Amino acid sequence: MEKFGVGQPLQRFEDPRLLRGEGRFIHDLAVPGQAYLVLVRSPHAHARIARIDRAAAAAAPGVLGAFDGEDLTRDGIGAPEVTIKRKRPDGTPMFWRAHEGLARGRVRFVGDPVVAVVAQTLAQAQDAADLVEVDYEALPIDGAVWDECPDNVCNVHEVGDAAATDAAFARAAHVVSRRYVISRVHAQFLEPRGALGQYDAASGRYTLHLDVQYPHRVRDLLAERILKVPKEAVRVVAGDVGGAFGAKGWAHVEQRHVLWLARKLGRPVKWTCERSEAPLADEHGRDCISEAQLALDAEGRFLALRVRTRNNLGAYVSTDRQLLPTFSNLGSLVGMYAFAAAHVRVLGEFSHASPIAPYRGAGRPEAIYVLERLIDDAARELGVDRIELRRRNLVPPGAMPYRTALTFSYDCGEFERVMDGALALGDWAGFEARRDAARRRGRLRGIGLANAIERAGAPPGDEYAQLRFDAGGAATILMGTKSQGQGHETTFRQIACERLGLAPEDFRYVEGDTDAVARGTGTYGSRSAALGGSALLFAGEKIIARGTPVAAQLLEAAAADVVFAHGRYLIAGTDRSVSLKQVAIAAGGLDEHASFSPSAETFPNGCHVCEVEIDPDTGTIEVARYAVVDDVGTVINPLTVAGQVHGGIVQGLGQILMERIVYDAESGQLLTASLMDYALPRAADLCELKVEEHPVPTARNPLGVKGVGEAGAVGALAAAMNAIVDALAPLDVRALDMPATPERVWRALRDAAAKTRPRPR
Repeated sequence: MEKFGVGQPLQRFEDPRLLRGEGRFIHDLAVPGQAYLVLVRSPHAHARIARIDRAAAAAAPGVLGAFDGEDLTRDGIGAPEVTIKRKRPDGTPMFWRAHEGLARGRVRFVGDPVVAVVAQTLAQAQDAADLVEVDYEALPIDGAVWDECPDNVCNVHEVGDAAATDAAFARAAHVVSRRYVISRVHAQFLEPRGALGQYDAASGRYTLHLDVQYPHRVRDLLAERILKVPKEAVRVVAGDVGGAFGAKGWAHVEQRHVLWLARKLGRPVKWTCERSEAPLADEHGRDCISEAQLALDAEGRFLALRVRTRNNLGAYVSTDRQLLPTFSNLGSLVGMYAFAAAHVRVLGEFSHASPIAPYRGAGRPEAIYVLERLIDDAARELGVDRIELRRRNLVPPGAMPYRTALTFSYDCGEFERVMDGALALGDWAGFEARRDAARRRGRLRGIGLANAIERAGAPPGDEYAQLRFDAGGAATILMGTKSQGQGHETTFRQIACERLGLAPEDFRYVEGDTDAVARGTGTYGSRSAALGGSALLFAGEKIIARGTPVAAQLLEAAAADVVFAHGRYLIAGTDRSVSLKQVAIAAGGLDEHASFSPSAETFPNGCHVCEVEIDPDTGTIEVARYAVVDDVGTVINPLTVAGQVHGGIVQGLGQILMERIVYDAESGQLLTASLMDYALPRAADLCELKVEEHPVPTARNPLGVKGVGEAGAVGALAAAMNAIVDALAPLDVRALDMPATPERVWRALRDAAAKTRPRPR
């Protein structure tokens, strides 16, 4: 049905029930007899645990128990592991330590969980947690996080050709060097994390309800590493998820606690994160410093790129996932440009802070930020036009497929046309008139752009889909991916409608239940439509093939003469046909599944143009205009694509303008532990976001989809900061670190003015 299929702006199927308050979020869930878990967390960034006294807490009204790390160990609860092979700079194996669940002997960041208190009501658990006495002996935070790792270096990772890069720099006519700081941020989900654990002693099975991005992989980790039981003994169920952005990925410590305690206490145990607890309990994102150098020839051609990055990993590295932002997307550092050589060295370092994890883009926004800031700074330093500098170095369509200097192989893309489209949409040509008008009003106006490219849907790893028609002809889609608000229910219905010719309401949709869905890899890295959608398409093809012999019998025709179109089987050249539903009923049901494993990743790309206006008296920044043209390949639903891009842009703007996790340098205390201190963007901080598509479908999956989930965030950081620096440059402000808060902007303007002010004689 064409009006429901791929490319149609179908309203989201999920929205009516969500708008009616009928969502099924983890905080909504309650089961009979459930108890409540509260965690006592460390108030110190680094301290020795001298004594834990749980007696008063255990004796408090309604308390079922108070437990520490020794209890976890005695009960044989395991910990995750890191399987990535890395080395330290001296060649010795990478140093890592997983979080055991409850700190033993020493705490290493503010918020480190120490004691688990369970009571019949949440209020009783909270009151009892206040009665736990922990004697801490404070330790300095300027030394080793782990005694076994005195230099705090977890690992070093290098990509590219160091010798070729050095040679290119040696012959360069110009070398531009800059230092860029990318701040630590917190995902601030609409719904904070939570988990509800159950244990059935008769069957020996665990059930975990939670908000997570990859239910099957969480199940496998919990079963095999934590609980040490067969994975069939664990069921994971994820309902609606109120935002995830990478930080609701692998199993967190609280999830193992509720399962362990449900078994130990013989009743369900629930933990829900308080909003004020979240910055302490959650993993954070970003937090890296890059020293970047760009080598150019006399004509402004890019010769080579050299980047040295230090990533703050926090206090623990428990899984591969926590290292992903430091290495998995370093290829994005060369962007859309033709570099003959590049070399990147990344140092992962421990600190007395919360561990990091992927956060929308997981290294992609960081890479594009460094590159696109460096190009703007080079253009300013060399006195050349920044658009022309980019245009001169873009990889042309005729060079495809193109192997970059940093691991990526682009299969297709029209980078210059995308950039030109964004310049037109953002009215770059009319900017100077708007700058002049702002100047007359006493304001500083700036414009910036960023060409952004990222890899998506990367191997290894496949995705799973199942289509099932029951004996009555009712259809069900079962997906191994997991939505966190992206509109999967709508997107996957459209793919099924396109192939099977049914209407969206003809399908029941199932995801997030490891008992209902045979397997799945999950949702991350803009992979769901490309991989999951392709698997669903293949499952639809198999359904059609399975139904063809049945349709032939009903039509009294040879199977070779039966074709399928628009939801019906028909005899070619005649008007005789039967519907897919009729065939399913006659067959007693149809059931097929399929998987799709990509041969290579896809490369969504786009160009962002941001325009800002600054009040020099206060440093306040107004985002005045924003435009982006994206190539996400085939667009399944223009509405959901625009929504994804909008959300990503806002997260990027939030980090540039106001968001930042801050620890006190002397005590390690978290200074931004509430929304009174950690600012989030509101509607009043934004402008109209203009989004257009320039699709160049990929051949790397049958749908031609490249991916869109992270596109907005990948380009927004650099575009916004380039615009801010452009506004400040006429007053000799050449550098500014994120977030560009009014105070920072005001101080930068004051400092620049002081440098240019004549000295008194």
